[in-house]
Amino acid sequence: MECISCSTKLPSSTFLNPRASSSPIDRRFPNKVLQPGLPSSPRSKPFIRLNDGLNPFAYQQRSSYFSLRTYKGHIYAEAKKQPWDLGRFFSTLYFFNGPPSPAKFFEFLIEKLTGPTPSEPPKAMETSGIVLVAGATGGVGRRVVDILRKKGLPVRVLVRNEEKARKMLGPDIDMIVGDITKESTLVPKYFKGVRKVINAASVIVGPKEGDTPERAKYSQGIKFFEPEIKGDSPEMVEYIGMKNLINSVKEGVGLRNGKLIYGFEGSLSRELPWGALDDVVMGGVSESTFQVDPTGGENGGPTGLFKGVVSTANNGGFTSIRTRNFSVPEDVSAYNGLELRLKGDGRRYKLIVRTSSDWDTVGYTASFDTVDDQWQSIRLPFSSLRPVFRARTVFDAPPFDPSKILSLQLMFSKFEYDGKLNPTFVEGAFQLPISSIRAYIKDPITPRFVHVSSAGVTRPERPGLDLSKQPPAVRLNKELGFILTFKLKGEDLIRESGMPYAIVRPCALTEEPAGADLIFDQGDNITGKVSREEIARICIAALESPYACDKTFEVKSVIPFSEPFSVDPENPPPEKDYNLYFKTLKDGITGKEVFEQSPVPL
Repeated sequence: MECISCSTKLPSSTFLNPRASSSPIDRRFPNKVLQPGLPSSPRSKPFIRLNDGLNPFAYQQRSSYFSLRTYKGHIYAEAKKQPWDLGRFFSTLYFFNGPPSPAKFFEFLIEKLTGPTPSEPPKAMETSGIVLVAGATGGVGRRVVDILRKKGLPVRVLVRNEEKARKMLGPDIDMIVGDITKESTLVPKYFKGVRKVINAASVIVGPKEGDTPERAKYSQGIKFFEPEIKGDSPEMVEYIGMKNLINSVKEGVGLRNGKLIYGFEGSLSRELPWGALDDVVMGGVSESTFQVDPTGGENGGPTGLFKGVVSTANNGGFTSIRTRNFSVPEDVSAYNGLELRLKGDGRRYKLIVRTSSDWDTVGYTASFDTVDDQWQSIRLPFSSLRPVFRARTVFDAPPFDPSKILSLQLMFSKFEYDGKLNPTFVEGAFQLPISSIRAYIKDPITPRFVHVSSAGVTRPERPGLDLSKQPPAVRLNKELGFILTFKLKGEDLIRESGMPYAIVRPCALTEEPAGADLIFDQGDNITGKVSREEIARICIAALESPYACDKTFEVKSVIPFSEPFSVDPENPPPEKDYNLYFKTLKDGITGKEVFEQSPVPL
């Protein structure tokens, strides 16, 4: 609520007091935080009197008395003789709290007076997310883990074999033991906190004649042995497994276009139970409503409409609409803020976000200005939300937790914060069409899901291609369970997921060190070799580069297969600036274009 006088002690005869606090916030925060922003009526006079011959009740700054009996008619204020709509007051309480129950009320009252200790302390907002590495015991994956840890970044690995992983990566590694081919093993809570993913999981290809425990033959490359699939099929790993992995991380990683919380966008819609919460709760007479205008949207479609009449009578001065508490908290921790699409009227409004189910508690608040008669997008970063209780900043409030949003509120008020006034406030009618509220990822957007695929994935069915000049995986695609076909299908799932991504297609992988000059290409045409160490570095660099976002590209070194590459430990090559390569990449090129081209008419 915007501004309500509070009492630090509830009298024993108090049953329901529209001016008294019933929240444990009174005990958590010092009294200076709780002071109202509106002047109180003099103590020497009763603040309100009842008409229709009913007995008056007295108002005092530290105590109030009110009966549960339902009164008919209006209550009048001394100051401006404006009627207070008691029926609307009870309607407001009913909408947000449900039908009154004496038993529940007394249970609630006892709970507040005894001051129960919270079940767990509030958690601080995460400042950095975890990087998940899938396929962390493979040739590329284990190198990715090693580099991330050296950089001091939080890492979690997804592996099938715990014993092997701890032996290879260390006993203290943060680990999920699961199998991407088995959806039931990918328990959602295991992925909590994951904000970025590097997927190096792949179907296992090995020599038919067998290999050493360290997979020495495999490490030489498929060119040097007769290959076969070991374990799960390409369809299960590259396609079904990719689908399962995406479903497991998508909520935490976030979508490029954001997450719709409320509103109407094209064929998408999501409605919330909004109700009016005006200064009637403190004796005022302002009144607002929320409705859906079926044709009032930006392009003639539906939009929400917050409208009403605001008045400063009876020491009032605010109107608002607020949602009922969500049955399940809204988790937008993958995002950086909330974006409102609305048609302004030149006034300043507030968005209030609550992470507590309590009725009267701290709201994380941001003010925003609108442009008159113009559709606009308002972005409110989570970092700009200030903890406010009754128009006063609460400096020792817990940090905002975007994973636990329980209600939203839009407000037009005479008051800003800490005694300041809204410079755009005017009494009278107003309306604010608002078509959507969504969580957004801030610009510049960088890849959140980096996938190690393979060069050649579009070539097996490419018309006119001389397969004899292609790498073994292209020539043997069918014999290897359509390995490249399903790798391409897995890539398509990523591109269609909505997550910001980068797909890296290495040519033949080697155990050679990183450092050779590189060639980045698109369209799936090149052949050659590239170091696993180099691919690991490219994946990590892609996570931080907007130039790599939503790009698919192939990589090889300039060193031909016939020439080994080595590095002088005393004189290593300089570290590469991979952004120089990423900047050359173009959107929308995958190599599938050759299948989609229409025949040129003669």
